Amino acid sequence: MYKRYRHRNNGQGGGRRFNGNRFSSKFRKSDAEIVRAIQAVRISDGEPGDLQNETYVAQNNFESFPISPRLKKNIFYKKYSFPTPIQDRVIPAILENKDIIGIANTGTGKTAAFLIPLIEKVLRNREERVLILTPTRELAMQISDELYGFAYGMEVGWALCIGGTNIQTQSRNLKKHPHFVVGTPGRLKDLAQKGELILSEFTAVVLDEADRMVDIGFLEDIKYFIERLPVKRQSLFFSATIPPKVNQILKTFVKDPITVSVKVRDSIANIRQDIIKINGNITKVDRLHDLLIQEEFEKVLIFGRTKWGVQKLSNELVGRGFNAAAIHGNKTQNQRQKVLDDFKNNKINILLATDVASRGIDVQDISHVINYDLPVSYEDYIHRIGRTGRANKKGVALTFVEN
Repeated sequence: MYKRYRHRNNGQGGGRRFNGNRFSSKFRKSDAEIVRAIQAVRISDGEPGDLQNETYVAQNNFESFPISPRLKKNIFYKKYSFPTPIQDRVIPAILENKDIIGIANTGTGKTAAFLIPLIEKVLRNREERVLILTPTRELAMQISDELYGFAYGMEVGWALCIGGTNIQTQSRNLKKHPHFVVGTPGRLKDLAQKGELILSEFTAVVLDEADRMVDIGFLEDIKYFIERLPVKRQSLFFSATIPPKVNQILKTFVKDPITVSVKVRDSIANIRQDIIKINGNITKVDRLHDLLIQEEFEKVLIFGRTKWGVQKLSNELVGRGFNAAAIHGNKTQNQRQKVLDDFKNNKINILLATDVASRGIDVQDISHVINYDLPVSYEDYIHRIGRTGRANKKGVALTFVEN
């Protein structure tokens, strides 16, 4: 297990003292808007709300879905009891070959919502091929892991194509004509331009977290894929928000879609949100230290804005005796994956991340999300805090604000 130091070193005994302002940028108008939004949803009695109050009665169960017995068995082995709202509504529509626009907060079970029916379609017709595009390597790897669990023992092939890993291995895997190809736009485009990923062969395509792909500059890459995919295809589009640039993609991507929205509200109801004010009496990192030594901070995800700042803060926390590590764009894929595995397996209990590197983090039982630096937008704030309070559990999101 991890250890906690009960007292700050205050710059003594070899520890490094940080100026609390070094990890934050100037307070901008968008920062003020985020803070006002957080203040508007703070729960005064200190108790998180409960998503169970938003009663949803499923129309289906996993046994009633028209899918193969082996797929149902794998779902059972993964300990899925009842479909989430988006699974309940999307799975039948995908099986009917409908185009989908799925709007849902993170942690609502959308990965299973599209994987389960797409696997079933492959089982019915082995000529089916599915392309899944995601904004980050971590999310692609998470989807690949889920695919392995759902498709176990059914001779369904797939290839994972992401940057930071061996492209020759991925090329060899594509030559086997896998039923599923999961990857990030940059690497998939490289493979397509080399003639090793034949986009015209795919009968279904999924854009997952499309809003985030646009945010981090993949709009032109997405247009590249859409122009080269077959006109006759099934298109599945998942996003937490539909800003104007994402709407551009929608117009060319889906045809007569069914829109499924299970986004009850922008802020997630079972997460208690609060603000930690920083003034001249204590530095930012010392205030963080005082929080992290409290027993209830069992498994903590801390967000910063820059790769440099996140790594620097991670080094400081390790120097203070915390079991912490960071993921960001300057680390190799193997390094990032090792840190994530250590966090999942409780070898470390504090993970620090930038927004881009964190996309796709799906770790159970994160007790707290801490916004050490304010996010760029309110949408990013929602994505950050959605890493806690998952699967109807309660969580806490704290945001540092400097006076």
